[in-house]
Amino acid sequence: VQLQASGGGLVQAGGSRRLSCAASGRTFSQYTMGWFRQAPGKEREFVASVSWSGSRTSYTDPVKGRFTISRDNAKNAIYLQMNSLKLEDTATYYCAADTSGFYELRTAMAMYDYWGQGTQVTVSS
Repeated sequence: VQLQASGGGLVQAGGSRRLSCAASGRTFSQYTMGWFRQAPGKEREFVASVSWSGSRTSYTDPVKGRFTISRDNAKNAIYLQMNSLKLEDTATYYCAADTSGFYELRTAMAMYDYWGQGTQVTVSS
């Protein structure tokens, strides 16, 4: 599985940004997918995940109500719609695939076995 994240850039606080992640592989629709982020000087952290069908999602508390994860299996892609962006959302955002088939949406980095290269989001005041 190869993942390619895009859509990052500079955005003002309170603004919106949509990240995309394009995936290769015929079995993409079978995988749980997730977004993680890493701010300068901090560890990479879980942001959101979506089940293979898109019917179940999970979010870290700081982004609940502001971010929405979705997927389009016909396009082999997932998205992260980010609204009401805050300075603390500044980070490099990574998409990742959990190919285990585990039912629960997992938040630990170690559970995701394929990663994209990251796309930088910078929120300015």
